[in-house]
Amino acid sequence: MCGISGYVGPRTDAGKIVSDGIKHLEYRGYDSWGVACKQDGAIKIQKDTGKISGVDSSIFCSTSSLAIAHTRWATHGGVTSVNAHPHMSGDGTIAVVHNGIIENYQELRDDLITKGHTFKSETDTEIIPHLIEEEMKSTDDFAHAVRNACKMFDGRYALLAMNTTSETIVAARTGSPLIVGVNKTKGGYFIASDIPAFAEHTKTVQYLDDGEMVVCDGKSILFTDIASGEERPKREVEITWSVEQAHKGEFAHFMLKEIMDQKESIARAVNQDEEQIKTIAKAITDAKGTFLVGCGTAGKACMAAEYFFSVIAEHHINFAPASEFKVYHHFLQPESLMIAVSQSGETADVLEAMKVAKSKGAKVLAIVNVEGSSIDREADYTLLINAGPERAVASTKALTGQMAVLMMIAYAMKNQLHEGKTLLLESAGQITELLNPRYVERIEKLAEMIQDKEDLYIIGKSWNYPMALESAIKIQEVSYIHAEGFAGGELKHGPIALIEEGTPCIALVGNDEVTTDIISNTIEIKSRGAMTIGVAPENNEAFDEWLKVPDVGNAQALINIIPIQVLAYYLAVKRGKDPDMPRNLAKSVTVK
Repeated sequence: MCGISGYVGPRTDAGKIVSDGIKHLEYRGYDSWGVACKQDGAIKIQKDTGKISGVDSSIFCSTSSLAIAHTRWATHGGVTSVNAHPHMSGDGTIAVVHNGIIENYQELRDDLITKGHTFKSETDTEIIPHLIEEEMKSTDDFAHAVRNACKMFDGRYALLAMNTTSETIVAARTGSPLIVGVNKTKGGYFIASDIPAFAEHTKTVQYLDDGEMVVCDGKSILFTDIASGEERPKREVEITWSVEQAHKGEFAHFMLKEIMDQKESIARAVNQDEEQIKTIAKAITDAKGTFLVGCGTAGKACMAAEYFFSVIAEHHINFAPASEFKVYHHFLQPESLMIAVSQSGETADVLEAMKVAKSKGAKVLAIVNVEGSSIDREADYTLLINAGPERAVASTKALTGQMAVLMMIAYAMKNQLHEGKTLLLESAGQITELLNPRYVERIEKLAEMIQDKEDLYIIGKSWNYPMALESAIKIQEVSYIHAEGFAGGELKHGPIALIEEGTPCIALVGNDEVTTDIISNTIEIKSRGAMTIGVAPENNEAFDEWLKVPDVGNAQALINIIPIQVLAYYLAVKRGKDPDMPRNLAKSVTVK
């Protein structure tokens, strides 16, 4: 939710550095943008609505060594240039960019109004520079004023602040991510909400934890606790993925690149320390109640894993959407285990669910894609899916990586880890053959056939049921077609009333114990006039159109979702939508 980028150091093109930074973070928000540079003792601000990606970075302050920038995903206030960040103090000496929500902003705003402050925007963010301005009346220490302001906030936030009287960036976070990049060769510091903002400049990073702030003058940096002011020493971490992995390369969109990346990313997910997998499998076996939690696409990986653990390991595990987990606290005890799944490692609802689990003494296993993320650092154990950067808002390769890791754990619980890894690696190998140009062209033509339809339905059984739900998410979020997923057997209990002549309906099919059932369900909707599309290892007269997939047994869910990802992509393109940046959505949901 929103992208933040800041730079302070010896270079004089800070405006270009931070504007390029938020271009790399546009997947986090793209309603509006803004850049603040310190130049000639004053703060110069440029901001507007729309995407920053089409704006020439050379227009921003050609002689500045201190700048902050922001690309917005609106939460408080409409999408207007006035509501765009950065926001200024009343006296024009302080600029702030902010991610998250200040939950008590109305109370703070009302108090500031009584003290003579006036506000221009509808945002919660604007109170921050005004609060700092008020604190500066009793101190000439800018960092101290920012600290005092932060102590007043309720909610989750990350912010960067600068002022006209110092060459300093002050940053603080609670709940929303901030990462420091250190350039050891050319000097200077970068502070951003995600690594791609500065990855072309440095791979050396330092992470802020919750309740921490940093003060940086471009030559040195100080990490402290917000509440106490106590210094917090930090180690430097080297990022292993390459800058090229975060670029589109030959592909028109990140979404298509990341779908194609699954030829390698699933194998990377499988490449885990076997002893660690076995240790986690034993922890699940020994736990008195294990809960899977995730949101959106990660939640569908958790739902599929319920079936993995049931069918493969013959072990019951509960799934709950992270946003609903609070009411499950009655079932938690110190011997319980939570498995928290997230691509970004910053998902607010997952972090809140983890707090609930830890308050009961339960242990937490994190399955994430981002090392050093908040969920990674808060968890007792972490498994990285190693998918590499995922820039499109719609998650694709992270999903299959998450499912691969969860399936390996299920096999390990059955003392069959080798068999599970072999199956997954063989399945990954077949994806290369699956995603050949002729197959992709076949899906593109199918997208042309149904691009004007207003409704689309997907059915599945067993682990293909969560993939039906995930298929609906993919199609909804990038093409804006109304799509819904159903358990095949539930159709006749109501949803079949939605089927009309020509309604496209996709059936996700495997070669397993429920194949006959799902084919029967497909025939039911075909008899009502539906245009049936089968995603299956074998063709069947129930299908009007057939997308062939390899028969991979227990890994069928991982394979069946991939042609739907491609279909969703082409539906978006054919309908003139941007599949990388769908409306109203952001990549990392860091607010509740």
